[in-house]
Amino acid sequence: MRFKYLLASLASLAALLPSMKSTADTPWPPLPNKGFISGRAATTADVSAGNAAFVAMVGGVVIGKPMTITIPQYAYYINGKKKAPVIVIQAEEAQGSKMIGARYLDGTEAVGMITDFELLGAKPK
Repeated sequence: MRFKYLLASLASLAALLPSMKSTADTPWPPLPNKGFISGRAATTADVSAGNAAFVAMVGGVVIGKPMTITIPQYAYYINGKKKAPVIVIQAEEAQGSKMIGARYLDGTEAVGMITDFELLGAKPK
């Protein structure tokens, strides 16, 4: 039940994120060599340190499992018909939900389901 609350909270958070404008002409930065989580679930310490955007936790226990995708990588976060460039910094599955944590090019963070992202890999398109 708490996990469902987390997902509802994430959906509410999406409404507060910066306006998403198409930035196809914006140059992509190089992928970072730190500031992301790969191969393990994120902890609250990771979020506090700026290395993760969320923690999948129930009853104080981390339940996230790392997904086997390239981290970091370029992606577009899709909201309706708008796409915003992001860098994926985290990918976890918890209770059947596949979640992505990403960073907009201005440094703010986004969290969504994997279906909210168009993954581009190590070279942006």
